[in-house]
Amino acid sequence: MARRNRNNIGKERIIMMASAVFVLTALTVTGLYVRTNNRAEREDYVVDFETLEQSSAELAENMVSGEELDTLFAEVGTDDLDYDPSFQEANSLHVENTEIAGKADQKKNAGGENEKRSADDVKTISEAIEEAEKAEDKKREEQAKKDNPVKDSKEEKKEGEGAVQQEGMFDETVDTVMSGEVETEGISTTVQPELSFGEEDNLVWPIVGDVLINYSMDKTIYFPTLDQYKYNPAIVIAATQGESIGAAANGRVNSVSYDRATGNTVVMDLGNGYELTYGQLENITVSEGSYVNVGDPIGTVAVPTKYYNLEGANVYFKLTKDGEPINPLTKLK
Repeated sequence: MARRNRNNIGKERIIMMASAVFVLTALTVTGLYVRTNNRAEREDYVVDFETLEQSSAELAENMVSGEELDTLFAEVGTDDLDYDPSFQEANSLHVENTEIAGKADQKKNAGGENEKRSADDVKTISEAIEEAEKAEDKKREEQAKKDNPVKDSKEEKKEGEGAVQQEGMFDETVDTVMSGEVETEGISTTVQPELSFGEEDNLVWPIVGDVLINYSMDKTIYFPTLDQYKYNPAIVIAATQGESIGAAANGRVNSVSYDRATGNTVVMDLGNGYELTYGQLENITVSEGSYVNVGDPIGTVAVPTKYYNLEGANVYFKLTKDGEPINPLTKLK
């Protein structure tokens, strides 16, 4: 029995050694195969600079110079090319279409003759009208002299002075009219003021009234009409319907829109990322893009929306910096 166990152990050892030799042999063969393939791939990626230089030299020899190209195209002729004789390359100093140029000259000459003729005709007609007007004026002057010779002599003197002034000086009337036009344009030009609201700047109350619902972004606050607790990024100021609402700071109107909760709403840019939102408005007097100074009226208090029935007439007033709400009470003085 012991001899049989020894034989089995010996057989197992022989089998294990044979397996180990087989595995090592397989790994060795695999490593050699992979190494051979990598070396072949590296050889494929080697750049043969001598071959590149030879190819460049052959390409340079086979290249045709610009003069030779011109000669070849001259021999071929324009009939064999895709060429439009009416086309002239933009911004080119060397392309010229003699056929079109000749036609243009002919048209120009014909047009010049026609213009000259029409100008002569117009000149003749205008001269005839001027002569008729002068004759009529002369008759009127002669008749006026007969009626009042003293007055006519004074008028002649004034007319003579006016003629001298007209020949030697500018017409002040025309100059005045032109300056008036320039002044009008200067006044009508909209000067856009620079908006520079900062941390040290304050706001004025848009309307005098108690705060019905305070600013609260740290915790929820009770809304009577909604009968629920919510965060409030603004303050709700008690007001009287029809009461005027003034701008709390200088700014530019970004938008005038309608919101279900705040009704007619105006958003105003104060500069440096600050924005003011006014809600519950009517009879709005500002428009998008307009500039408003502090205290200027922007509208009146409207009937509250259904979200603020129990609160009554009010003004929704919100301040933000780069889109983040700020307690307006910290800025209101």
